[in-house]
Amino acid sequence: MKIGIVGLPNVGKSTMFNAITNAGAECANYPFCTIEPNVGVVAVPDERLDKLTEMYHPEKTTPAIIEFVDIAGLVKGASKGEGLGNKFLSHIREVDSICEVVRCFEDTNIVHVDGSINPTRDIETINLELIFADIETIDKRIDNVKKKLKADKKYQEELDVLEKVKKTLEEGKSARVLDLTDDEKAFLKEVYLLTMKPILYIANVSEKQLSNPFEDENVKQVVEYAKNEKAEVVPLCVKIEEELASLDGNDKQEMLEALGLNESGLDKVIKASYDLLGLMSFLTAGEPEVRAWTIKKGTKAPQAAGKIHSDIERGFIRAEVVSFDDLMREGSMVAAKEKGLVRSEGKEYVMQDGDIVLFRFNV
Repeated sequence: MKIGIVGLPNVGKSTMFNAITNAGAECANYPFCTIEPNVGVVAVPDERLDKLTEMYHPEKTTPAIIEFVDIAGLVKGASKGEGLGNKFLSHIREVDSICEVVRCFEDTNIVHVDGSINPTRDIETINLELIFADIETIDKRIDNVKKKLKADKKYQEELDVLEKVKKTLEEGKSARVLDLTDDEKAFLKEVYLLTMKPILYIANVSEKQLSNPFEDENVKQVVEYAKNEKAEVVPLCVKIEEELASLDGNDKQEMLEALGLNESGLDKVIKASYDLLGLMSFLTAGEPEVRAWTIKKGTKAPQAAGKIHSDIERGFIRAEVVSFDDLMREGSMVAAKEKGLVRSEGKEYVMQDGDIVLFRFNV
């Protein structure tokens, strides 16, 4: 699962990417310093793994992971190839969701590509380029479906969906704002629309703004825009996050406490991004390994077992499940079993976030 970090040039994208992944993407105070997308794989913060590690003392602990792609800054005209636009749009097409960084801070030392700070304008600059690219994609699909419709009336339903989406795009709205049925979404699956991808907005603020970000007028603009797209906003100060990322253990904790924060902004971004993709984790725990496994929400037990090994899915008998909270409250698996909190679940069981599971199978 890949999340693409996008934004105008000089909004803090690459700095944020560096802080998230420590991958060392080049940062410079000019547009297009990131031309090929940088990719970084990061661990999803999960305190449950720490608690299970304390309980089991495993040989290794393996967190869930998520992949971030730092995509170069988009500018007006990207959909027509401006500023290496075609290349950048193709990189966005390859990711599963979008994380859009919006500059909300003033700093005369950092050039803004449009000369002033205006979050609504900046978001619209990027989103309109994605909309223009989608209109082009939809038009080609409509032409293709109309030809098929002459020979077979079954394509009328698909055409109706495409025209419904095109109307929304031409109104300057993203396709994601539409309430579509599962059948309608199925028609669009192979169209790969950029504005159908789920999106998370990152409001990049100054240290001063960070004390009460949602009262800041610039952040309010981002929140208002995001509300219309049913999207979440995470405010963070990329400059501070860069400092935090360079610290370990106690030093990092001390800085967080000094700032009055429970967790870093980047941890919030990673968790929100994971959730944005409709993902969750189930856990396995024992002396060899404590591990978080990534699955889609709604996954049933046998398919979850297949994440560990295809043989376990093929020979699935049952899943022995205890919730993380129950295990922590009882203090051990033995105590949880004695209280009847370890359940035996079959093939129709829908996995829940934080389930601790032992799969029984036979092949």
